[in-house]
Amino acid sequence: MKNYIILSSLFLLISLSCQNKKTKETSQLIDVSNSIVIPKHYIVSKTNEPIVIDGEANELSWESAQFTSSFIDIEGIKTPKYDTKVKMLWDTSYLYVYAQIEEPHIWGNLKQRDTVIFYNNDFEIFIDPSGTATNYIEIEINALGTVWDLALDKPYRVGGKANDNWNIEGLKSAIHIQGTLNKANDTDTQWSVEFAIPLQKIADQKHLNKNIPIDGEQWRINFSRVEWEHDLIDGKYQRKKVNEKYLSEYNWVWSPQRVINMHEPEKWAYLQFTKQAKTDSVVFNTDKDLLVKQIAYALFRAIRFGQLNDLLKQPAGYTQILNAKFDENKVIKTTYKKTNTGFTVEINNTDTNNTFIINEEGVLNSKK
Repeated sequence: MKNYIILSSLFLLISLSCQNKKTKETSQLIDVSNSIVIPKHYIVSKTNEPIVIDGEANELSWESAQFTSSFIDIEGIKTPKYDTKVKMLWDTSYLYVYAQIEEPHIWGNLKQRDTVIFYNNDFEIFIDPSGTATNYIEIEINALGTVWDLALDKPYRVGGKANDNWNIEGLKSAIHIQGTLNKANDTDTQWSVEFAIPLQKIADQKHLNKNIPIDGEQWRINFSRVEWEHDLIDGKYQRKKVNEKYLSEYNWVWSPQRVINMHEPEKWAYLQFTKQAKTDSVVFNTDKDLLVKQIAYALFRAIRFGQLNDLLKQPAGYTQILNAKFDENKVIKTTYKKTNTGFTVEINNTDTNNTFIINEEGVLNSKK
């Protein structure tokens, strides 16, 4: 009996030792500090004034609306050559967007709706009304006023496909040019674009409560400007080529993406609606879980497309602790689990006691 107890104790010690060893082997420190993006925000005031869509934005409501900060390079490294900024308004029917686009050479040659407009210099709007990084819309326009509007059920990175047949019925847009269009013998100042985007058409993309926004509601939004270097061929503007290849375009955005990819909706800015005519006294409602959510998205990208991609080779049921470093001396514990369809990462915010799970599609949900 005594020998049996000794053997049992030894077996227990060996088992505990193996478990501890296994735990150490299946934990990993991952630095995501350079992958975390804290989005900008804009509080959009409500107008009771009729807005004429003419590209000029000279109504009194526009005068009181605030411009965003100037656009930055999409990777956040270089300062754009030309300035771009946006302001917004809303009413019960439309979201109004006005953009000023500094440009010494205003040109465009794409005239067919729903062609790939970013092959010209263009201005682009991205809106996700649910804030889930799924079911979002994109609008592009060039200096000719040619529009491409499309909807995506999910980002391209996880198999999303653009629905070019989706149209924003009732969309209004106008271009105003300070200078000349497609004339190379002078220097232009800027082109501006004004939109009235039907709110209900955007709200229809929501997962739940497909109603127009109420006071305090937040959507996700970002803006992009595509700028090409050009040549003059037979007196006409063309995208510049070197060795028979087009030079890469410049991408300038409002809220930083840090990569050349607008289709990472989790990085888009927050758009908060207010019923007030002026936003001076309106407080932006900051998401207390924002940092934790952005850490979750950073881990998703690292596993699906980056340095943690080898985790996808593990069998279903495999788990591993990922200690995510998000600041110089700060680490948060997360749990990776390989599933039959892909993976999940679970993360807890100890400040709010909220737990979130993100999956292989980049869909983030609260744990019930």
